Amino acid sequence: MKLLSAADVARLGAYRDIVEALREGFRAPIETPVRHHHEVSPVSTLLLMPAWSRQWAGLKTVVVKTDNPARGLPTVQASYLLIDQATGATVALMDGTEITRRRTAAASALAADYLARPDADSMTVVGAGALAPHFVAAHAAVRPIRRVFVYNRTPSRSETLAAELAQQGFEAHAVTDLEHAVRQSGIVSCVTSSTVPILRGAWLQPGTHVDLAGAFKPSMRETDAETVARAAVYVDTREGALAEAGDLLQARDEGRFDFASICGDLFDLCQGTAKGRRALDEITLFKSAGTAIEDLATAIMLYQKAG
Repeated sequence: MKLLSAADVARLGAYRDIVEALREGFRAPIETPVRHHHEVSPVSTLLLMPAWSRQWAGLKTVVVKTDNPARGLPTVQASYLLIDQATGATVALMDGTEITRRRTAAASALAADYLARPDADSMTVVGAGALAPHFVAAHAAVRPIRRVFVYNRTPSRSETLAAELAQQGFEAHAVTDLEHAVRQSGIVSCVTSSTVPILRGAWLQPGTHVDLAGAFKPSMRETDAETVARAAVYVDTREGALAEAGDLLQARDEGRFDFASICGDLFDLCQGTAKGRRALDEITLFKSAGTAIEDLATAIMLYQKAG
């Protein structure tokens, strides 16, 4: 059995490779039952995410600990088990936290490959936690991202991330005026755990692509209803969006969105049954709730690259 640490996953998991693995995953016959979602405590959520194809099966266990950042620990702690269906043997145990960060960012980049303007070279990332640098790197794998604005409610964290991104070659700026940054950005990625709107639809310029990946409960949201109402909306899976996408559910409850108006999901985009961006000035929005397809596709790719 292979043991892949976080460092191994990072070494093997180039963002563009994961994007392509996910593209194939959404074209493949993979079964994914609704994930188990358990509120273990007010600060702890347990997720169990199985998936299987004819050749492979996998299970990710995730604990989301919202009090971990105060202790200097990651919010998400996870592990991944990969099984060979031919024998039923476990062939790999992998660090699920690094898989989660990379596949989550890569799923948004995959959507952006269909939805963001081809010339999008600037982005705003809202949130400066562990996911944020992955989202910048993943989007830069599919679009010519050169300039990055970083916004966080704690400015010092924005400054730290901007400095790290600058070392990687980006023109990175920590900002306190989110509206000004959004108005200059082709892509806006939100990766927060907010329960109140941060991004306002009135700020969006024609052609902007909005990427929402932080909120994972119906009670959470990162945008106001105006953002959703102005955009052509896409999701990773319709089932997940109906169950967990607080941005969409709350916009619906406010009378600004109808789930029947979803333009497509990642299955549609990857299989060509949804076109994606239809005009350069169209505002597009992708809401990710996460799916075990992404974990299994990524784990298979990592296992095969590990040799």
